[in-house]
Amino acid sequence: MDDVFKALADASRRRLLDSLNARDGQTLRELCAGLDMARQSVSKHLAVLEAANLVSTVRRGRVKLHYLNAEPVNAIADRWIRRYDRERARALADLKTALEESPMDRPEFVYTTYIDTTPERLWQALTDPAFTRRYWGATFGTDWRTGSAMVWEQDGMTFEDPEQVVLEAEPYRRLSYTWHTFTPEFAHRYGFGEEWLARVSGERRSRVTFEIEQAGRQVRLTVVHDGFEPGSPVLEAVSGGWPQILSSLKTLLETGEPLPEGSTASPRPGMRESFAE
Repeated sequence: MDDVFKALADASRRRLLDSLNARDGQTLRELCAGLDMARQSVSKHLAVLEAANLVSTVRRGRVKLHYLNAEPVNAIADRWIRRYDRERARALADLKTALEESPMDRPEFVYTTYIDTTPERLWQALTDPAFTRRYWGATFGTDWRTGSAMVWEQDGMTFEDPEQVVLEAEPYRRLSYTWHTFTPEFAHRYGFGEEWLARVSGERRSRVTFEIEQAGRQVRLTVVHDGFEPGSPVLEAVSGGWPQILSSLKTLLETGEPLPEGSTASPRPGMRESFAE
């Protein structure tokens, strides 16, 4: 936590986070344009924010994009705020809310967390139904080979479609697949209206990618969910669902038990509750 608090203590670094909160996925040049600082100074501040895991980066060809990462602030909220009353924690709670907002200017979601585990164990947690059922409530029927179909099962429902497939599967390093199919049964079960279902059914299918890297004694997991159309209601929904699912995954691997049901883990596969109509 020391690195997080030190990073947030500098006004220039807070301005960089404000800039990313307003428009996520910016290049170094774009960030420099909005600040009265030399490029080298901005780079140094970004390095501090990356070291504190407050900023995640993704490469698109030669371009390096920067994303605000809410995971450290989620950790502060989970491990510290509950020890104090609401009024004394208001400043951190407001910051957590601000960082979890999901700007839609660049239609993708990026989230990075560090887990005290091994790449092999994390891969198992992402692919083995015995694990996914515990922290996600969903299971995936597939052989995890590139191009193979995926059958999602959640709350007695089955989601199956020819375009619901594994895109990449490099054990212990990288996993990618297309997002699940939205059905009338899904919408009815979770209280989504017909208008919502019509909107998401007309969108192109998104994809989620898990990147696994050894980082000292921990494992760095970066989740990139992209392929959305501008203004996508699915992106808005999963941006609230992923932090909940990943927090429960981290807790399961580090303690042996997922987060208690109803605390943070959403009952929907990557969807936040507040989006229901």
